[in-house]
Amino acid sequence: MSRGGRIKDHDEPERRCIVTGEVQPKAGLIRFVAGPDGQVVPDLAEKLPGRGLWVSADRAAIDKAAAKGLFSRAAKAPVKAPEGLADMVEAGVAKRLVELVSLARKSGRAVAGFEKVKGWLAEGRAKVLLQASDGSDRGKGKLWTPTGGRWFGCLTASELGLSFGRDHVIHGALAAGGLTDKVILEAGRLTGLRGHDGGNTAAGKE
Repeated sequence: MSRGGRIKDHDEPERRCIVTGEVQPKAGLIRFVAGPDGQVVPDLAEKLPGRGLWVSADRAAIDKAAAKGLFSRAAKAPVKAPEGLADMVEAGVAKRLVELVSLARKSGRAVAGFEKVKGWLAEGRAKVLLQASDGSDRGKGKLWTPTGGRWFGCLTASELGLSFGRDHVIHGALAAGGLTDKVILEAGRLTGLRGHDGGNTAAGKE
């Protein structure tokens, strides 16, 4: 098992965290590069040129890398981390996740609202259950993690609402296929960055 309860797949590409020294799947890491001005830049899409500097998707790890000069050591060159780097990464990952869920909704692979989500779970259509971190535990506990699927509670009701074109959403579900695997990846990273332990209000009802 790796961060966020993922079952480790040995075919996944792996990288070494410059803070912990641990080799782990890229899915649990954030890539940074040194920009031409010597500033550390988060590369959330993993497409920027340059040597990748990989850090676990964890605020404490990112803060330590910035404070202890670990980016410079890994880059083998003097580089500077901007103020609030962990906040920048968290906001960026949250934005990517909200946009992915929104695209999944537009393609017909995501629904919101208690009754619709419950229906998808009952029919076995749901692969991912998303529940707002600030929603009522009592309400969230009435739904269950999809069999063989995932549960995430790392977005707020307003963030989840943005994905569905509403002010607030507490419950959302995604079907398999399409962008769902990317949603799982980004939600796993955001879970690590926000310090959620993955404690599942709904897990006992599988």
